[in-house]
Amino acid sequence: MKAQLFAVCLVAGFCLSTGQVQTFPPNFLFGSASASYQVEGGWDADGKGPSIWDELTHKYPDKVYNRENGDIACNSYELYKEDVQLLKDANMDFYRFSISWSRVMSGGDNATVNEAGLQYYDNLINELIANDIQPMITLYHWDLPQAIQEIGGLTNPLIVRYFEDYADLVLKRYSDRVKYWSTFNEPIIICQHGYGNPDRAPFVYSAGIGVYLCSHNLLLAHGKIYDLFDAKYRTEGSKMGIVISCGFSFPLDENNPDDVAAADRAMQFSCGMYGHPIFSRTGGYPPIMVEVINELSKKEGRAWSRLPYMSAEVRDSLRGKSDYYGLNYYSSGLETASTYERSGEPSFWTDQYTSGIKNASWPVAKSTWLVSVPEGLRGMLNWIKNQYDNPEIIITENGWSDDGELEDTGRIAYLRGHLKAVLDAIDDGVNVTGHTTWSLLDNFEWMMGYSERFGIHYVDFDDPARPRTPKASVAFLRNVIQTRIVPDE
Repeated sequence: MKAQLFAVCLVAGFCLSTGQVQTFPPNFLFGSASASYQVEGGWDADGKGPSIWDELTHKYPDKVYNRENGDIACNSYELYKEDVQLLKDANMDFYRFSISWSRVMSGGDNATVNEAGLQYYDNLINELIANDIQPMITLYHWDLPQAIQEIGGLTNPLIVRYFEDYADLVLKRYSDRVKYWSTFNEPIIICQHGYGNPDRAPFVYSAGIGVYLCSHNLLLAHGKIYDLFDAKYRTEGSKMGIVISCGFSFPLDENNPDDVAAADRAMQFSCGMYGHPIFSRTGGYPPIMVEVINELSKKEGRAWSRLPYMSAEVRDSLRGKSDYYGLNYYSSGLETASTYERSGEPSFWTDQYTSGIKNASWPVAKSTWLVSVPEGLRGMLNWIKNQYDNPEIIITENGWSDDGELEDTGRIAYLRGHLKAVLDAIDDGVNVTGHTTWSLLDNFEWMMGYSERFGIHYVDFDDPARPRTPKASVAFLRNVIQTRIVPDE
């Protein structure tokens, strides 16, 4: 009966209440998040080296909305204690943030270790712990040292060794106090948007080749770091994972086998490309990816596939190498089999033979790519459960953009719907243990500068003091955390 009801919910887009009050389990954790380049500022302070985002915003300022950058951002480099108090006031259990590689290694390697940068994160971690907030550290959230990019960046196989040295430095310094770790944030954005579109740093266009080299290297690096963590730095209760960004793909016409297959292909390319090698029983890339890209590569006259080969040894080295599935969920879409003719350069996008569209009835955020589809989150959580034998899932990002208004009713509606979807998924038997609201602060939203605001706290970027003001969503989340219940509208 529950499965039938869930199917009806997915098609209809809503579920009728059974009258039973749903509550989050006592051990379910709530937190909020940020990323180093988006909030820290201090872009060259105290020995920090340039990152690829410093390079992009300084060398090509016109590519970013209003020529804005993260040079100062929220100035969390100086105001981190204020940020911690905001978390405490909101009753958050944890704070997910990232380390700036070029802040702790100015040139990206062991010859350029920067003690002042390491001390900054010591201070932040200690401040969090003193306020009973768990640090959750992401090792890489998009801001590669520019010095590493100049030798090929993430498409250079040596990136695995460089990343291992960087991770070793950070784990050695902080693993005695930090229980939750992740290697990479959103490999699909790092690779497909940094090397494919391109609409993110480092602005390298290699849509059908570079994106797969990048992804392959990140998976190899992830496996190495997991082994390093396991061998040297694991403490009681500590966990190492990876964060995968994925939305749920509904078939445009659920009665059309081609659309059903297209939705599955889209899921396997976007979610399975990183999830399947780590979380599946068989390991390796999803079979549909291997089949399609091998076939297309032959038709293009290539001697080998554009998707790097994963040997049995490599498959075994990656399978099971994550203690939890970090899910960044924002939105979902409808998929149909594509009807276009392939021409020009191959790409990750055209390899899928799918076309994605949005339902016109779904509410749209300030970010035009972001629509509110709570039933997509429930579908996504169940997809992970069914594909990968129900691993622990931590929702590491989930949020809504607007113009920065303090009465952020759109964000509250989004969070209400999505938190209820999490409760529904828990009732479905999904092993989801935490939810992270993106983001703690209004911050630098990459190519959109400061024009799209995701924060639950407003930041006045016209004021050099960068004052923070709680929005209405803070009170909403505080109430959810205290009562363990999502209130009705």
